[in-house]
Amino acid sequence: MPICRDSSRARIPRVTGSENAAGTGREPFFSIIIPTYNRHERISACLQAIADQDYPRHRYEVIFVDDGGSAPLEGYLEPFRDRLAVRLLRQDHLGVAVGRNTGAREARGEILAFTDDDCRPSPHWLRMLADTFGDCRDCIVGGRTFDALRDNPYSTASQALILYLLDYYNADPRDARFLNGSNLAVPARLFHVLGGFHGAFLRMGGEEREFCDRCRFHGFRMVYAPEAVVYHVHHLTLRSFIRQHFSYGRGGFHFQRLHAARTLRRVRVEPAGF
Repeated sequence: MPICRDSSRARIPRVTGSENAAGTGREPFFSIIIPTYNRHERISACLQAIADQDYPRHRYEVIFVDDGGSAPLEGYLEPFRDRLAVRLLRQDHLGVAVGRNTGAREARGEILAFTDDDCRPSPHWLRMLADTFGDCRDCIVGGRTFDALRDNPYSTASQALILYLLDYYNADPRDARFLNGSNLAVPARLFHVLGGFHGAFLRMGGEEREFCDRCRFHGFRMVYAPEAVVYHVHHLTLRSFIRQHFSYGRGGFHFQRLHAARTLRRVRVEPAGF
């Protein structure tokens, strides 16, 4: 898959109805793409939530991308093969952004739905995404992610920050500015013509910020659909909380540099009200 490195306003073709079934009156086919790295104990719960979707099972597939992990994963997928179309891909340890691109390259779906291995989509997740695409086929759609570990203060604090960003940047849900990578859906054709996630985000957070920014830069609309819910089950300690947000900080700095190069403007700082 090509990786978008050009900071100029290149011409991006529109996604036409013949290339995307969303909005045609039938249920779109989803490819659910999940990168994973040495967190095999979480895969079963994630797959169970996906198997419980209120959506026709012949209209979605699941693709796990093993990001160079040390443990074999086939045994965790095997119990679900009689209920789900599930595949496993492997790559070197290159990070979430490249893992999502790897899954997208092999996906059969008209819409790519991204989530994480420590997430449990609600039963109506795909249905809510499909309904939103019915009104806006040529756009990116993102849902709301809730913390599932209310007794873990570090997990709760981390997710509260994400919820704040979703509310802050998406005051108008039909003109969203930020969508979370753990609950993000993109028409496959649009994803590919945009070049996918930027491969420079190897082991840092922020790839979804850059992708959303690039999408808006090229004139595509983003829609926030808070009714499409995913529950995040990320066990954090003080040490891992600090490490996580250090990674987010590195990714944020890198994103700002890419944004400034793309728009030919200086790195911007949020207003004091933020």
